[in-house]
Amino acid sequence: MTVAPKVQDDGTSGGSGSGGNNSSGTYYPNCDAVRAAGAAPIHAEDPGYGRHLDRDGDGVGCE
Repeated sequence: MTVAPKVQDDGTSGGSGSGGNNSSGTYYPNCDAVRAAGAAPIHAEDPGYGRHLDRDGDGVGCE
């Protein structure tokens, strides 16, 4: 089984980097990573959600 890489924000980058309200430390760089982790579709309240994953801004990414 292959697990998608997850990058944790160490807080030194000056922001969350995800563009969302993600405080879990989980970050998906793109929808391929979300799908590989079995987390698609990803919702605004889910760990790893970021606005960069949500094309239409409806709170659901990688639809």
